Amino acid sequence: MNRKKEDYMVDKLSESETQTKLIALNQGLPAEQHWHINDGKLAKNFKFKSFIRAFGWMSQIAIWAEKLNHHPEWFNVYNKVEVKLTTHDVGGLSELDFKLASKMDLLQV
Repeated sequence: MNRKKEDYMVDKLSESETQTKLIALNQGLPAEQHWHINDGKLAKNFKFKSFIRAFGWMSQIAIWAEKLNHHPEWFNVYNKVEVKLTTHDVGGLSELDFKLASKMDLLQV
């Protein structure tokens, strides 16, 4: 099923909602793979075995981002991808950021 932005809550999350979602997102991940809040954005650095794996992952995420109509800020150098998520429409973090972050973790190889 294709989901669009209107299928998700796009209200700005409160600080407590953000912290609750951040704890849930990081549950089960090693500390070095945790997401964190940096300058009001959900941020994480991913490391892959090669450039091809990093680029392949980015291609998969691009498809999901398009389905959600929610696009990451990211920066790729060789096997590393720096990701920052925010919902510009609400001026902060929303459920969409956590949905996309969860998908990023799920698809990481």
